[in-house]
Amino acid sequence: MSAEPPTPAVLMPSAAEIYELIAQAAYYRAEKRGFTPGLEADDWLQAETEVMERLRARHTAGGA
Repeated sequence: MSAEPPTPAVLMPSAAEIYELIAQAAYYRAEKRGFTPGLEADDWLQAETEVMERLRARHTAGGA
């Protein structure tokens, strides 16, 4: 028997929490480029990709 406690599972955030993370990342992207209009969808898509990659990496690392 092992005396080590089991590694806790890494919990994924809720859909609402993921949405907020993406919204914040998109806002910071827009802020960084001076809020130039017309690029909001690009900001959102890039932020969504970034957030989801971070969450997948965290989930994969925590589940190993």
